[in-house]
Amino acid sequence: MKVTVLGAGAWGTALALVLERSLHEIVLWGHDATHLEEMRSTGANVRYLPGIKLPANWKYEPDLLTAVGAAEVVVVAVPSKAFRRVTAELKDFTGVVVSVTKGVEHETGLTMCGVLGQTAPGAQVAALSGPTLAFEVAKGIPSAIVAASRDMAVAQAVQGMFHTVPFRVYASADLMGVEMGGALKNVVAIAAGVCDGFGFGDNSKAALLTRGVGEIRRLGVACGAQPETFAGLSGLGDLTVTCFSKLSRNRGLGERLGRGEKLADILASSVSIAEGYPTARSAYQLARKKGVSTPIIDEVHAVLYEDKSVALALRDLVGRESKAEV
Repeated sequence: MKVTVLGAGAWGTALALVLERSLHEIVLWGHDATHLEEMRSTGANVRYLPGIKLPANWKYEPDLLTAVGAAEVVVVAVPSKAFRRVTAELKDFTGVVVSVTKGVEHETGLTMCGVLGQTAPGAQVAALSGPTLAFEVAKGIPSAIVAASRDMAVAQAVQGMFHTVPFRVYASADLMGVEMGGALKNVVAIAAGVCDGFGFGDNSKAALLTRGVGEIRRLGVACGAQPETFAGLSGLGDLTVTCFSKLSRNRGLGERLGRGEKLADILASSVSIAEGYPTARSAYQLARKKGVSTPIIDEVHAVLYEDKSVALALRDLVGRESKAEV
């Protein structure tokens, strides 16, 4: 099958390697032609996945329309802030489009597949999400993920396309739940990183994850998701790995904040922006719109966008009025 991957970062490259193992024909597109040429000439993505060798038969194409011209499947692995702009070029595409970007569009409150419904109306749309760190996937370390679509046949087709012995893929018809779990966990992971930056223990992080998955579920269900989805790979599974792993950019952002670094300095020094940063703003706005209580998301938003100190945010979060567990 001819597959075009849009996005030459760590995740797009890692998934291209998964598809290569399943003997699909790969075209990789990126916005930076110099980076693509570097990957072609060195056989590696040294910017994002150092030490991982890439197949010699990949095609690298800097022109997006040329890249998708012969594709049967397009995998979109670009940052959420660029998602609408990039996928606008898929307006006439009628094959399968798989979003692997985890985010919520601020202006509309749409998930990435919701955006695809507008930018690629003729496509068969699916999402791929779960506890899968790009570097571990690229190395072939056993991992599991969920392919989701409102059309179960499409979800199963994507499942079959990606499924390999080290990369186990499950299928789901709860597209909203899978996408919301993947997007919102990044916000909670920033808070988990703050715990690490302050030197808190395992009790703190366990409490945060437990209450965090409750927030994610409440907001997801308010948007139409199925509650049981958030106990699965794209919910609790993805939340766990993102909150604990040293490879998590979102946890790392929070840790640096907890150590006292300024947000502007962190963003300026980062190779790529942690998705939890824009998603915190989108999630905060969506929770207000849906009337859902999200105290963790609210405090992360206050730190990132309202210049609230991390210490005050933590005090306000743990100092809230006692209540029954729900």
